[in-house]
Amino acid sequence: MAHRVVVVGGGQAGAALVARLRNDGFAGAVTLIGDEPAPPYQRPPLSKKYLLGEMAVERLYLKPASFYDDHDIELVTATPVTAIDRAAREVVTGARRIAYDSLALTTGARPRLLPAAIGGALAGVYPVRTLGDVDTMAPEVAAGRRVLIVGGGYIGLEAAAVCALKGLEVTLIELAPRILQRVASAATSDFLRDLHLGHGVEIRESTGLERLTGGGRVAGAVLSTGERLELDFAIVGIGITPDTRLAEAAGLALENGIAVDRHCRTSDPAIYAAGDCASFPYKGNRIRLESVQNAIDQAEHAARAIMGSQDDYLPYPWFWSDQYDARLQIAGLNTGYDATVIRPGHRPGGQSIWYFRGDTLLAVDAISDPKAYMRGKRWIEAGFSPDSTAVADPDIDLKTLS
Repeated sequence: MAHRVVVVGGGQAGAALVARLRNDGFAGAVTLIGDEPAPPYQRPPLSKKYLLGEMAVERLYLKPASFYDDHDIELVTATPVTAIDRAAREVVTGARRIAYDSLALTTGARPRLLPAAIGGALAGVYPVRTLGDVDTMAPEVAAGRRVLIVGGGYIGLEAAAVCALKGLEVTLIELAPRILQRVASAATSDFLRDLHLGHGVEIRESTGLERLTGGGRVAGAVLSTGERLELDFAIVGIGITPDTRLAEAAGLALENGIAVDRHCRTSDPAIYAAGDCASFPYKGNRIRLESVQNAIDQAEHAARAIMGSQDDYLPYPWFWSDQYDARLQIAGLNTGYDATVIRPGHRPGGQSIWYFRGDTLLAVDAISDPKAYMRGKRWIEAGFSPDSTAVADPDIDLKTLS
């Protein structure tokens, strides 16, 4: 068993990994290194309750500061790791070389940014990934101001919901023919589009950004349609990329992230990876999951592997997104679906969308319908597939199908 564990990346996965080590009785030295000044914190509320001003910063923290001292975990913040010396088994920061027996990379992901050539470097253009991003942007979010949101994925839609609730004039553009096209069915897109339109958000699909304009600070935008908008600021939500910079420089194998095996081990047996930065084998493919649930589960699995477990990592994917008073809950992975079934919700205004490949249930999107979500999640985790025609019939109780 390793005597010195170093974890690089102070986010959800890093915090889960060091906590699991201690909770499972690991007695060796543990160091957690993060490049942000704050201790590990939750990211999902940044574009929701925190931006709305409904959550204090202390409530974002995953653990109180005393937790790390109480559990003999060295927490190093505001300290980028610049290199991994695999031969010496050390990580390098600006001031230190820190030795490890086992190293875990939980470096997460970085937001995709707009190119500087089209105005991405102008003041007033914000990604939504870190606490610092949101703290810097927060003063902009005031009633009557005009914001352009670039990207119709979950981050863009959540930011649009917050801005609309705060009384801003919101325009959202999405290059694809529909919002959420890469990750959800047309039915889910339709539901959420109508929800945003009902709150006054202007949504322009099949519309790209030609450029942002302004003299040092963004003041407008030219869209691919030729339309010109006047703006006060812009939010960029065009996806993330796994942060593999350290791993690549150290010569570790990469494949849509840091490639790990079923035990979360990289191509170097002394180095593990977990969370948004890691890709892993799953049902004959290699996938990477961008979710809080996977960050926690995979990090805890890596901790157990460091302590000698030989169990394979088998994820049970789930995800959620809050927009206005609607909660979207997703269980499973819809990759490869060839049919969807829509079922009315238990509550007014809710519904669920069920994804099938042939007769096999792959995933469910439940919108303001927690009962459908829980039923679908249980079925997917158990490998059970109900009859799709019966699922679509609102007169049939889902409980009778299993």
